[in-house]
Amino acid sequence: MPVATHWGSFVAVVDSGQLVRIEPRGDDPAPSPIGPGMVTAAEDSARVLRPAVRKGWLNGLPRADETARGADAFVEVSWDDALTLVSEELRRVRAQHGDNAVFGGSYGWASAGGFHNAQGQLQRFLALGGGYTDSRNTYSTAALEVILPHVIGGAPWSYQSRMPMWDEIAESCELVVAFGGLALKNSQINPGGLARHQTRDLQRKCREAGVRFVNVSPIRSDTADFLDAEWLPVVPNTDTALMLGIAHTMLVNGWYDEDFLTRCCVGFDRFASYLTGDVDGVVKDADWAARITGISRDTIPDLARRLFTQRSLIMVNYAIQRADHGEQPIWMSVVLAAMAGSLGRPGCGWGAGYATMDATGVAPGRPSVASMPRVANPVADFIPVARIADTLLEPGATIDYDGQRLTLPDLRLIYWCGGNPFHHHQDLHRLTRAWQRPETVVVHEAWWNTTAKFADIVLPVATSLERDDFAAGFSDPHLLAMPKVREPAGEARTDHQIFAALAARLGYEREFTQARSEIEWVRHLYAQTRANLGDEAALPDFDDFWQHASGVELPALGGPFPGSFEALRSDPQRFPLTTPSGRIEIFSEEIDSFGYDDCAGHPTWFEPVEWLRADLADRFPLHLISNQPASRLHSQYDNGGHSLKSKIHGREPVTINPQDAEARGIENGMIVRVFNDRGSCLAGAILSDAVMPGVIQLSTGAWWDPAQPGRSGTLDRHGNPNTLTGDRGCSRLSQGPSAHSALVDVEVHEGPVEEVRAFTPPHLEH
Repeated sequence: MPVATHWGSFVAVVDSGQLVRIEPRGDDPAPSPIGPGMVTAAEDSARVLRPAVRKGWLNGLPRADETARGADAFVEVSWDDALTLVSEELRRVRAQHGDNAVFGGSYGWASAGGFHNAQGQLQRFLALGGGYTDSRNTYSTAALEVILPHVIGGAPWSYQSRMPMWDEIAESCELVVAFGGLALKNSQINPGGLARHQTRDLQRKCREAGVRFVNVSPIRSDTADFLDAEWLPVVPNTDTALMLGIAHTMLVNGWYDEDFLTRCCVGFDRFASYLTGDVDGVVKDADWAARITGISRDTIPDLARRLFTQRSLIMVNYAIQRADHGEQPIWMSVVLAAMAGSLGRPGCGWGAGYATMDATGVAPGRPSVASMPRVANPVADFIPVARIADTLLEPGATIDYDGQRLTLPDLRLIYWCGGNPFHHHQDLHRLTRAWQRPETVVVHEAWWNTTAKFADIVLPVATSLERDDFAAGFSDPHLLAMPKVREPAGEARTDHQIFAALAARLGYEREFTQARSEIEWVRHLYAQTRANLGDEAALPDFDDFWQHASGVELPALGGPFPGSFEALRSDPQRFPLTTPSGRIEIFSEEIDSFGYDDCAGHPTWFEPVEWLRADLADRFPLHLISNQPASRLHSQYDNGGHSLKSKIHGREPVTINPQDAEARGIENGMIVRVFNDRGSCLAGAILSDAVMPGVIQLSTGAWWDPAQPGRSGTLDRHGNPNTLTGDRGCSRLSQGPSAHSALVDVEVHEGPVEEVRAFTPPHLEH
């Protein structure tokens, strides 16, 4: 039977109703090993089998003890009782505190599927019930999402269709400079699903065509070995300074496209005055950049010359904008591409997120596929997605965001499904303190992960293997059937079933379900998609589609797309961008008018709060890179077979340069303690010169396992790096997460090593 996931398409082998194994599709050239590991998690001991309520909450205990969530026992209850508790609590909170006291900005990737989208189901349910406070932007790319519309116009994600595809790069480009690298492990995934992984072979095609690659990253393995990339081990968080040094070299040598800057951009003269030091007395030349970045004085002019004289492409990885002032390297990279004369030329110019998802650079998009219809939210309140702890700790406070002043709402009820904030949020001990503040936390979960353990009411949900759906991934030109391959574990229900039952209690079941069953919804959405495409794609009828294990192919979208840089270069008057000037904004009058002291009107070097040149580095001399894992998607299937095999003595691996390890007496395979003032965690040491000295790499996604749950500052036994990261916004502009600005130290763990209990359910009473 076909299985569609964010990490690819597979075939489930089922015997007598039992899931035996999951195998890659035969036509996938680079299948992800995450898929087969789903089998071990399907029925593991961490499954939530019945509705459960935190004992203290059920008994009506006062919230004077603010350590209860995360440490309390749970009482299993009937579905009828659980649904009554949730519906009555929603009524009470709305009546006493207003609709904006309900937080429905539930964030997370959830599962592939066009109908069973957890956040879509939740937000439809809450909107019909009166509304909710929402969240805006993503943890992945918040800084990019806010800055790019100011600089190049368009919707936040429109750049995906405006940058070169891999085939074009192979045909026309000579030099790729990748700031943050091109980690192939990240291209295992694609939001919403994908049929075949293509990024590896397309990258190889570029190299075979003679394209040269430069990897600007603290981690050498951020590019595949077959690319033979030149490695520039840059001090973390200094990409902007390096780009400024390159730009200054271009300026003083005349290595820049004056015609394009004059016709298609605004504000270059003001930016040039900043480069030359006329604004602040600091010349941003190669010597200046070398002192900051650790890249040699000779390398910077050479790279500047090559960018200008060769057909070049500047790529930026999302990781570099998840840092203090993360907007700056994104903005500056666009400016550098404009100066180099490559922007708007075939296969060249600028792009972001290559290899971050498989479809990026593979296809510019796909036709629209029908999904569960959204309902307008009657509540206008929202928070920047990464400011959830601020909101809980400081209700009524005001913050800046993209030129606005936002008042943080007083959240009394959190409703979360399809995500794991105790994985992806920064400074998890601060989040622990904040999470004790609301009156009620309701969570839908399939497993007893940390977020479930920190809830008041936990409702067991079916996994993507346990329900009928269809998948259509981001930019992937395939529609994939997702028939149920096994029955739900225990008493688990789908998110839709849960919300339909709650809507019935609250008086709007028909509005929520539109009198359709789940399979009727799937059929309806497929029929809508088929009708919308018409003659453009001769899709089979639903019954044939449902039996088609390899899915059906959708037509590719053709360009040119709105905001095309090629069109801008050809005629900026005829093809203006949607920026205020209609051109690329090297200087933004709008951003300048905000008056922010941490985001000026042009790309600027701001010293990070935490980096290797900071005074704090005397105490914590290692820079933590908390990148995406190779063995799972975020925290999804950390309990799956593939992720479990990657552990060292049950802990998440941490990569340390041999020089740093030797200075601390650390050997390969040792259990080490990673720490700073925010917290500490255990990890298993891997020694490798693939990370530069002064840097350690600890991937995100290990289920957080505090030794004393609910107690702020306690040791994490498993190795979640967000125990250590700071909960600060990038700047007043985007308020995005700045996880990659974190200093730590590492030592050999002394004394007994406690058992990892991340995958152990809490104490359950009946």
